[in-house]
Amino acid sequence: MRPTRPVFIVGGAHTTFIGKHHPDFIWKGHPDHGKRTNPGLEDHLERATYDALADAGVDAGAIERAYIGNFAGECFSSQGHLGAMLAGVDDGFDGKPIARIEGACASGGLAIAAGIDAIAAGANLVLIVGVEVQTTVSARQGADFLARASHYETQRSIDPFTFPCLFARRAHAYREAHGVDDETLAAIVVKAHHNAARNPLAHLHAVGGNMSLEIAGGASEENPVFLENADLRDHLRLADCSPVSDGASALVLASHEGLEVLGRGRDEFTEILGFAVSVAPLQDTSPDPLHLHNVARAANAAYASSSKGPEDIGVAEVHDCFAIAEAEMMEALGFADAGEGAGYIADGRTALDGERPVNTGGGLIGFGHPVGATGVKQALEISRQLLGKCDGYQIPKQPRCGLSANMGGDDRTAVVLVQERP
Repeated sequence: MRPTRPVFIVGGAHTTFIGKHHPDFIWKGHPDHGKRTNPGLEDHLERATYDALADAGVDAGAIERAYIGNFAGECFSSQGHLGAMLAGVDDGFDGKPIARIEGACASGGLAIAAGIDAIAAGANLVLIVGVEVQTTVSARQGADFLARASHYETQRSIDPFTFPCLFARRAHAYREAHGVDDETLAAIVVKAHHNAARNPLAHLHAVGGNMSLEIAGGASEENPVFLENADLRDHLRLADCSPVSDGASALVLASHEGLEVLGRGRDEFTEILGFAVSVAPLQDTSPDPLHLHNVARAANAAYASSSKGPEDIGVAEVHDCFAIAEAEMMEALGFADAGEGAGYIADGRTALDGERPVNTGGGLIGFGHPVGATGVKQALEISRQLLGKCDGYQIPKQPRCGLSANMGGDDRTAVVLVQERP
C-alpha cells in the first residue's frame, strides 16, 4: 500500500549485535566470565529506545504510539507483555498505546507496517522497536524455540535444527535445478562477512575479514556440516547460516505534521513511498523450494504502491537468514532472473561498489539476526545508506531509492518497504 499520509524515518539506532565470536559476548572462556553478564532483553530494549529518540531529537512524551517486534521473548527470556515493558523505560511512555507484534523473523517489519497504519489513522510520531535475545539457551534448545515459526506439528521432526534443514532443502533444489556450485553460493557468505568487518555494530565485525571462498565453500572443522537429516545434511554448512544473535534496533516514524512538531523539514529524511505485507498459509509445508513466491507477491505490491520497479532500487536489505535465501531474494525482488540470483551476487554486482549493493552492513549472516530486530534494522539501514550515514561501509553511490525485504519462516510472512531520499 501507499501510505495515505506521508511517512518519514526521522532517526533510529541499533545496539551492538552480539553472540558467539563477538569479543564483548560473555561465555565460559571469556576473561570476564563470572565478573559481568551479557545484556538482557530489557537492556537492549532500553538502549535502542533511548538512542533512537536521541537521534531523532524526540522526547518520549511526544511519542503517540509505539510497537515492538519480538518473536520469542517468552521462550528465550521468560518474558512476554513487552508493550508494558517499554512503558517502563521512560515516564513519557506511561499511558501511551503500545503493543507487541509477532510474525516470526518478520516481526520487526510487521511492527513498522503497524506504525505506518497508526500514522494513517492520525498519529504523528510513532516509535518502532525490534528486539530479541537468543543466547540464553543451548543451540539445540534455541533451534526448538525457533522451530515454532514453522508448522511445528508436521515440520519439527525434519531435523533437530529445523530451519537450517528447511533451507538446506532449498539449497539442494537450487543446486540441482540450476547447476550452481559451492563456490558461487560461498560468495554470498564471503560478502556478508567482509561487509560486517567494516561495520562496528555487526555481530561478526571482529572476525568477518577472515572468511574466504575456501572456508565458506567447503566442509571443514572451521565450517562443519551439522544437520542430521541424511538426505539434506550435505547441502548446508555452518557458515551458510546467520548466527545466534542478541540485539535491538529502533526508529521513529513521523508524519508531515510530526516533522512540524520537531521543527524539521521533509528534505532531511527518507520517506516510505510504499509497502506491502503478504502472509502465506503455515500449513503449506512444501512451498516451492526454488522460488520465494510470497516475498515476490509482497515485492510486486510494494513496487506498485510506490510507483517504482526493480530498476529503480539502488540499494537493498534482504533477508539472508541462510545464503540460499539471499540468492532466491534476488530473483523474488526482480533483480535477477530465475536461477541467476546466486551468480548475480558472485559476480560482484551486489558488493558495496557494485551496481546494486545488498546487505551493506553484513546482512543477517554478518550483521547478525536477533529475530525481532531484523526488519527494523533493515529499514533503518536503508534510510542511513540513502542519506550517506553509514561511515565505514557507506556505498560510494548515493541512490535515490532503496528497498528492504523481511521474511518470516520459510517464505510464510513477507514485509517489503520502498524508501526514497529527498
